[in-house]
Amino acid sequence: MYRKIVFLAMAIICLTAWISMAGNPPGLATGQTQCWDADGTLRTCVDTGEDGEFQKGADLPSPRFKINADNTVTDNLTHLIWVPDANLMVTRDPKFDTDLTVNNGRVTWQHALDYVALLNSESYLGYNDWRLPNINELESLRDRRYFHPCISNTKGAAKCSDSGDPFTNVISDDYWSSTSYAANTTLAWVVDMLGGYVYFGRKMSNFYYVWPVRGGQ
Repeated sequence: MYRKIVFLAMAIICLTAWISMAGNPPGLATGQTQCWDADGTLRTCVDTGEDGEFQKGADLPSPRFKINADNTVTDNLTHLIWVPDANLMVTRDPKFDTDLTVNNGRVTWQHALDYVALLNSESYLGYNDWRLPNINELESLRDRRYFHPCISNTKGAAKCSDSGDPFTNVISDDYWSSTSYAANTTLAWVVDMLGGYVYFGRKMSNFYYVWPVRGGQ
């Protein structure tokens, strides 16, 4: 937990810059319409620079997610298309994961990429352009109005009642992104699907889950 808290502070700095880049999923509006001073006293929002003044970000679409005829799931906010099973490796290919604890879905970064390559070689659900999501795409599953990600069936996470997501086997743990940590490329960025922490893991010696995506820019 200490490691995640430290890395979270570092990640916020990096992600703030990334979110403004073209092609990244839009950030959700926080829903804040009021402003407070440093003592927590309510004040007018004019010229405060607080989120309540600008109220920027995309509104949450309703419904947020759409189940497609091919059994993929489209996020109506980002238009990304996700595999519906968030631990597909265990469900579909139980012999693939031989890393550390066999067949729990936790693999190294390279093996996560290898698994996506396997799906493409077999045209999973009719597509051969699956990929590991980048850090912005993976983090887009979080609803920033809540501390927890907006994934309703994540064990232990608060359900966002207006999202109604259709995913299965979402693990309250860490998922690999395809984004390397620029300062040390032996590391890659990770999102914790319980607390929403964003940090990084060692590509060769850490073992995290895989959630393939397609579409986007």
